[in-house]
Amino acid sequence: SIASADMDLNQLEAFLTAQTKKQGGITPDQAAVIAKFWKNHRIKIHESLINQSRWDNVLKNMNWRVDLKAQSRHIDQINTPVAIVEMELGKNGQ
Repeated sequence: SIASADMDLNQLEAFLTAQTKKQGGITPDQAAVIAKFWKNHRIKIHESLINQSRWDNVLKNMNWRVDLKAQSRHIDQINTPVAIVEMELGKNGQ
């Protein structure tokens, strides 16, 4: 719950206080250990969750351009912009 909500210190304190008051919950000593661990490793845990939730493919490169028609059978199609996008996908970590 702490990691998925990416709790700040105030939220963490309120959550752990509620857990200590819950029947069958955690002890105040356990809450202190959890709080210390979260304060020291919050960024690493958050980055790990983000990496686990990504798809396998990532965007490696992207090229784009806008072309204009210079000739056409119909006059209303001249100077009509056309966007061309090329995306290169690759496996995450490769």
